Amino acid sequence: MTALQQPARADGPLRPPVRVPFPVVDEVARHCLQEEEPETVHIEVHLPGPLDAGRLRAAFGEALRRHPRILMREAPGRWYRRRYEWELTAEPDVEVVSFPAPGRDALRDARTRALTEAPPLSLSPPIRLEVVEGAGSVEGSEATDAVGVRPRGADGAQPRTARTTVLFLTINHTALDGPACLRVLATAAELYGGKDNSPAAPPNRTTPEAPPPPEDTPSNWSHPARVAPGTPEPSPGNGMLVTELPLPHRPKGSPYTVNDQLMVTTALTLAHWNREHGDRPRPLRITMPVDDRPRDVTMPIGNGTRLVEVPFSPEELTVHDPADMPAFLHRTATRTRALKALPRPQLGHGASLLTAPWAPVAVRAALTRGLRRAAAPWTSTTLLSNIGRIPYPLDFGEEAGRAHAVWFSAPARMPRGLTVTTASTAGRLHLALRWSRALLSHGDGAHLRDLFEHYLHSTEVTP
Repeated sequence: MTALQQPARADGPLRPPVRVPFPVVDEVARHCLQEEEPETVHIEVHLPGPLDAGRLRAAFGEALRRHPRILMREAPGRWYRRRYEWELTAEPDVEVVSFPAPGRDALRDARTRALTEAPPLSLSPPIRLEVVEGAGSVEGSEATDAVGVRPRGADGAQPRTARTTVLFLTINHTALDGPACLRVLATAAELYGGKDNSPAAPPNRTTPEAPPPPEDTPSNWSHPARVAPGTPEPSPGNGMLVTELPLPHRPKGSPYTVNDQLMVTTALTLAHWNREHGDRPRPLRITMPVDDRPRDVTMPIGNGTRLVEVPFSPEELTVHDPADMPAFLHRTATRTRALKALPRPQLGHGASLLTAPWAPVAVRAALTRGLRRAAAPWTSTTLLSNIGRIPYPLDFGEEAGRAHAVWFSAPARMPRGLTVTTASTAGRLHLALRWSRALLSHGDGAHLRDLFEHYLHSTEVTP
């Protein structure tokens, strides 16, 4: 058993806590922290019934202990230290689970906290779980100035209002990512409800060997398009909008996946938005996280995805004849398969050099921030994080029930200023748009949502 699986326990002999150097992703994120735009990941899980506070706290606490790598805090150190280190703890430093007072604005306020208040790195674990009881569910919720929901049925009508329990997991992204924390929540659901929450088997797809990308794809050395500014807001931070859509239809045996449909939808949405705002056509690059970790209890906890960039030329993003869409989807699938197959460090080779302990962390932090500013023109246009089908039932037993909607959102700092995150549960697509208020307003987000819905429908082609 490794040291990560065997932290010091409060009931055992006293010994120094286990320390683990920051991995590359954690260190780069730590170098670039900004108070005005916290690096949080938000997960929102809707359940049909109520939860017992005591049982949930006990179940979630035991889930943390069963995944000990999540019980960590940043170890103190002097400015001249060569590495940041995580200090693993036997128990949480704080009560992770809270039950905010119910009320008309409880759902909105919890979403706002998920964007504006990052769990501190100095306390173990750097996550929090808020339980909003009796909240109005996604059905019938009104959009707000900061975050909102506008679900659509297949016919575009507003579904009926319902009451639900909403779990809000807020994660400090310097330490952890969404899929890792969802694994911990699935363990808590099994402990709470006694139901099997093992992950479903992944789709059985026979993927041919990835061919090389076509030669006419835009170079990664060219400056990609930026998301055109809409109506920036005076207050700093992020805004967010979540919505529920039908899953796009895909003919059986198609050479592309739903992820490719979402990639094409995102590219066409942003090309349309930029044309509306007078930007000249430029290549787009969309960052796509790739997660190869298992989803069972052996899943490594931390920041485990690697990032690849999917390019699109301006010619591809003009208004399409519907007959051209199958070929566009096929080209996109070829690119994404090739990029997924390439072995590559999580943030590229340059990040590995920056995080090598050749100088104190304070020196390397200043250099990293400077290089990040200098590289801003080459930063990808946006990030599309498709979690895919939620692999766990997230079944909390007879009273609370099984999750019927799960949203994620990723940080949206400038220069990208916009992230698109999708997941599917119960046969529905759950979309979160998150943006920097220095770039867009809530009205801009609502317009982007409408464009996304339109172009998602345009990918539903038949042979």
